[in-house]
Amino acid sequence: MPEFTTLISGLSFTECPRWRDGRLYISDFYTHRVLAVAMDGKAETLAHVPQQPSGLGFLPDGRMLIVSMRDRKILRREADGSLVVHADLSSLAPWHLNDMLVDRDGLAWVGNFGFDLMGGAPARTTVLICVRPDGTAKVAAEGLGFPNGMALTPDGRTLIVAESTMNRLSAFQVASGSLGERRTWAALGNPPASTGSGEVRGRALVVPDGICLDAEGAVWVADAAHGRLVRVAEGGSILQELKVEGSGVFACMLGGDDGRTLFACAAPTFQQVEASANHRASILMTRVRVPHAGLP
Repeated sequence: MPEFTTLISGLSFTECPRWRDGRLYISDFYTHRVLAVAMDGKAETLAHVPQQPSGLGFLPDGRMLIVSMRDRKILRREADGSLVVHADLSSLAPWHLNDMLVDRDGLAWVGNFGFDLMGGAPARTTVLICVRPDGTAKVAAEGLGFPNGMALTPDGRTLIVAESTMNRLSAFQVASGSLGERRTWAALGNPPASTGSGEVRGRALVVPDGICLDAEGAVWVADAAHGRLVRVAEGGSILQELKVEGSGVFACMLGGDDGRTLFACAAPTFQQVEASANHRASILMTRVRVPHAGLP
């Protein structure tokens, strides 16, 4: 079994970890906070997002972009700590926004649920949205099943997207702020036969949530259905499995001074009522052999 240690605990439900300048940035859903956590576990609250924070990223000048999930907006944290609306995606995204990747040019790639997950609505496909640095936005790809965590290769040419309801990682060629045709980067089981969100999760071999890329071109995947992190090669081979006993795992990030610390967002549940009441989520960490590469 891997040796996980706890960076910080007592959180509600964390997502979208990002390593930057010696700290791990995370969204804590049900306390509506964006936190920066140092390696000694000390946390600074950087923003309160009433409509629930999710995806995080940074513009070239260092200002942070924050997904505001429920009102489907991207917020920008200014140098003085104030929040302003960077983009309103309510006309493009059919349901709550989700994870986000911001590239080195300031383009933000934003996923969304596509359907009312918490309300038990049938699963349906949705779009991936591109937000330009000036806040204008467009649909970049269609027909994705719950586009979730994303990773961009070091050359900036390939965007890998976790499709949580399709049991796969998909890839797109990136050129001038546009995406090419979708291809399957890694099939992690057969596509689901049912549109019931509970059945999709229950029958999947891997439910890919948050992801990050390493220097050998493999992707670490948080398997939201089976309480584990899996390291996946292009084509779908599972190279390594790290099980987290007694908890779900919903996102991951490689960071630390040498890029070899693997952080995991762990929680017993993502359901709002229970998670809000109990605050049993934590950030776990362990050491791995291959360091981080690409973005985020």
